[in-house]
Amino acid sequence: MLGLEYFSFEELWTPWYMFGTIAVLILYFYLNGPWREKHSPQEVSATGKQRFMFVVSAILYYLCNGGPLNFLGHLMFTFHMFNMSISYLIVPPMLILSIPAFMWRKLFASKKWRSLNFLMNPILSLLLFNLLFSFYHVPVIHDFVMTHYTIHRIYYFVMLIAAIMMWWQIACPVPEWNRLTDLKKMAYVFANGILLTPACALIIFASSPLYAVYNDPNVWVQAMGYCVSGDPTRLLTMFDGPQFFNLMEVVEDQQLGGIVMKLLQELMYGIILAYIFSQWYKREHKEDDLPNSNTGTA
Repeated sequence: MLGLEYFSFEELWTPWYMFGTIAVLILYFYLNGPWREKHSPQEVSATGKQRFMFVVSAILYYLCNGGPLNFLGHLMFTFHMFNMSISYLIVPPMLILSIPAFMWRKLFASKKWRSLNFLMNPILSLLLFNLLFSFYHVPVIHDFVMTHYTIHRIYYFVMLIAAIMMWWQIACPVPEWNRLTDLKKMAYVFANGILLTPACALIIFASSPLYAVYNDPNVWVQAMGYCVSGDPTRLLTMFDGPQFFNLMEVVEDQQLGGIVMKLLQELMYGIILAYIFSQWYKREHKEDDLPNSNTGTA
């Protein structure tokens, strides 16, 4: 299946990442169950919908960063862009909304966090995530990050935090921490779409290969060291490079990856816009439908 049969279970599923994900899931259910009942019995636990969203978001993030989808992302650029879109455009809002408000309050209860409040400025959060995401797709930066494993882990973690900060402005689950009105949230989503467009256009309309990781066998084998055990150069004796696994030409794969990123972005932003608009519409009409308290008075 797409060449995965040539690799071991450990290489495809990254057991330490799998166990880490399971540990996070256990911690989530413990905090919502026994811990909440002992320390905050007055607080409302996560709903069934929230629990489902957390499990799905954890599994999706694992698959895209430690599972087979992550491995495929080192073989085909299309899968790489699919993973990036899922990890930073879909998982963060699901994660934010799946955690009850009381847990967020407990997490940031310490006064030490107040010194970092400036980082949650909506404009700063917007620019930080989009700059990190867009710069990552500049060819020289992308190839450097993909072939330097420590930098790879740090950059991906920072992007995840930046994505959570950005999505927090839109999906804030704690009412008193909400900084934007519904109309401003819709404008915020539009701004996100505009800021990501140049990176998508760069990839979609490029007529030549941009990323050596998916074109140059020597650079590709360096990047594969992140996924395989032992000396990755052995792969060059088994395969002639990433094209052995790719179903398309390099440029076609690259263009499809850009299209996938743009489509998933538009789909997610469209769903969020529809949700925000529906909530705003309901509140506005609920206020209009309230009975006039002055009716019948002299």
